[in-house]
Amino acid sequence: MFKKSADFSRETRTAMRDGNGSVQLEHIWKPGEDLGSPVRMYSRLILNPGCSIGWHVHQNEEEIFYILRGNALLNDNGSEVHAVPGDSIVTRSGEGHSVACEGSDTLEILAVIIRYQ
Repeated sequence: MFKKSADFSRETRTAMRDGNGSVQLEHIWKPGEDLGSPVRMYSRLILNPGCSIGWHVHQNEEEIFYILRGNALLNDNGSEVHAVPGDSIVTRSGEGHSVACEGSDTLEILAVIIRYQ
């Protein structure tokens, strides 16, 4: 199945997971509609400077972030790391993370959440 970027659904979440500012979500593939797999999210996240997604723990799923653009400050299960394009993080069930846009460039992340079966 092919999908044009103009057909992706988009939403803006303010204070996502008690983070700062707003996050734009571009849902590339939607579970149930486009996907039959245990993928719960396959989206591009866009955070402007100063914006963040607050700390949260995943249960019975894992989330993968792949940095596409910009600089990120990640809290990887209690350890802070700086990430640049090409870097990736996986947060497994029972683990937590947060992400903030660092610097003056927009942060773009490919985010995939997979449910455990």
